Amino acid sequence: MPPTTPPRIAIIGAGPGGLTCARVLQRHGLPVTVLDRDASAGARPQGGTLDLHAATGQAALRTAGLYEEFAALARPEGQEMRLYDRDATLLFRHAPAVDVTERPEIDRGELRRLLLDSLTPGTVRWGHYLRALHPLGDGRHKAEFDDGHTEEFDLVIGADGAWSRVRPLLSDATPHYSGVTFVEFAFDDADARHPALAHLVGGGSMMASAADRALIVQRNSRGHLRGYAAFRGSEDWALEAGVTMTDTGAVRAALLDRFAGWDDRLLALLTDNDGGFANRPLFALPVPHTWAHTPGVTLLGDAAHLMTPFSGMGANLAMLDGSDLALALVRHPDRDAALRAYEAVLLPRSADAAEAAARGLANALAPDAPEGSLRHLRMTAGNA
Repeated sequence: MPPTTPPRIAIIGAGPGGLTCARVLQRHGLPVTVLDRDASAGARPQGGTLDLHAATGQAALRTAGLYEEFAALARPEGQEMRLYDRDATLLFRHAPAVDVTERPEIDRGELRRLLLDSLTPGTVRWGHYLRALHPLGDGRHKAEFDDGHTEEFDLVIGADGAWSRVRPLLSDATPHYSGVTFVEFAFDDADARHPALAHLVGGGSMMASAADRALIVQRNSRGHLRGYAAFRGSEDWALEAGVTMTDTGAVRAALLDRFAGWDDRLLALLTDNDGGFANRPLFALPVPHTWAHTPGVTLLGDAAHLMTPFSGMGANLAMLDGSDLALALVRHPDRDAALRAYEAVLLPRSADAAEAAARGLANALAPDAPEGSLRHLRMTAGNA
């Protein structure tokens, strides 16, 4: 018999989930193309740190054959969690021993480099912003890109995040504002330049909360601290306050007004940060988010189950999604059967995680904070 032509598989989006999927496919001899809108791998910052869970993100890296490389980069000390009240009184501390690796931290940029370096050169094609997908029948689709060129694929995997261009082919759902906004700030070389704040944060992450608002800080590698002023309110809070995000002084004054009465040791997070602020309103997809099976196209990661970060499961699930989908395609010679098997696991699992994220958000920014935050952190630590 003549050799079977391998299917043309496209993954839209070079985030952790899409890259994990591509790595597992290539590890099993299946060719794949990853198309990403960014101009290059370093076109924009990749965000803060991730805690990779043993049963999800770490399991996906084991399937990808990358666990040892991950372990060399991970920071087990980053599993520490601290909770303060608005007076900077320590209410809760969870600090697993360094040999406990249930949820070690890794910077998003380091994880992405690990995954990118594991792929065959040329797998990721940068500067490809998907405009639309057009069904051609028999599960095939024509992908149309913003520069006008088109390509045909036998399978298109939407790993393109919150505002996915692939999702509309499967679902009418769109992300909705959660009612909570994060305003991001950062500190460089914190141990040397901001020792009091570095001591407050500790080796991992901290949260101080009171009455629907919180200050959250994560320790990244090389002494970098990334933090968020979190609060309930309008998505247009800055406009309503009469400030623009490029006016650092005005944003700082508006935040200090929101956190009036908090201890000066905590307010230093808003007064002493390096650089400016970035607005990060939190969005989520409806729960459960489901779709009717459609041959030749599926979703993973935020494109499938965008949720707020209070479950700690977003990137972990995206990577597990990518691993599970790749294995399904390897194990099922029929692509349609593979997608059905994958979606039968994906949809209920992501609904459970999204419900947990909604509960976590409700607890962490509860009217009775910090009691609600304490419930959230004890639950998180208990699941570690």
